[in-house]
Amino acid sequence: MLKTEMRNRNTYDIDKMSTYQILKIINDENAKVTAAVDKALPEIEKACDATADVIKSGGKVYYIGSGTSGRLGVCDAAECPPTFGVPYDLFNGIIAGGEKCMFKAAENAEDNAEMAVNDLKNRNFSSKDILIGISASGSAAYVISAVNYAKSIGAKTVSVTNNPDTELGKAADVDICADTGPEVIAGSTRMKAGTAQKIILNMISTASMVKCGCVYENLMINLRPTNKKLRKRMIGIVTEILGCSEEKAEKLLEANGWNIRPAVEGDK
Repeated sequence: MLKTEMRNRNTYDIDKMSTYQILKIINDENAKVTAAVDKALPEIEKACDATADVIKSGGKVYYIGSGTSGRLGVCDAAECPPTFGVPYDLFNGIIAGGEKCMFKAAENAEDNAEMAVNDLKNRNFSSKDILIGISASGSAAYVISAVNYAKSIGAKTVSVTNNPDTELGKAADVDICADTGPEVIAGSTRMKAGTAQKIILNMISTASMVKCGCVYENLMINLRPTNKKLRKRMIGIVTEILGCSEEKAEKLLEANGWNIRPAVEGDK
């Protein structure tokens, strides 16, 4: 049996626990997630370097998964453009069953292998791109099919799983396995497995963006002024870099079309 499907011995009596005890055991189990991710860092490093290389070569990043895994991929892809100022089609999230499955589960979608290939073709996936397949069990036919198709056309592939020695992991060029073990509620991989996946996707997108020059020191140099909060943050970033007043920072940003990099480089 897959580890993510096993019963957790620590929670056999969770239905008899007090609310505090339930919360404590969930938190104790969550504390194991970062240790599992830490063990996977060498493979995560390979995925980050491969992703950065693809982006530098003009390719795009695609996440694909079903259920929780698919939703996490879509979320990470959606968050990259406002954070790093990159085009909205650089990071792409695909969930089995389509956009409606972000809001309503369709568990049978993960078994549709043919649909995965169609979804990639419809999103113009090509050999110069990288595909990151996400599946806690590592057995979702939809994701395995997607990775196999990507490899068949010469694209780079990465798997993110929570069980060792899976079919998905064996299919991908880089197999990231965060072995989070049995869930608090048996088989509910929206819990520890999903948390580990979220951490790993954050790592891949963040590290690859850093390596592609989208960050200055630890500041979001490519922010766009899409709301008041972000305009204030941009003023703060320019103030921090140049050591100037907020008034001067705002004038520099206005003079440079609210682009931080030319604003700070022109005043140094």
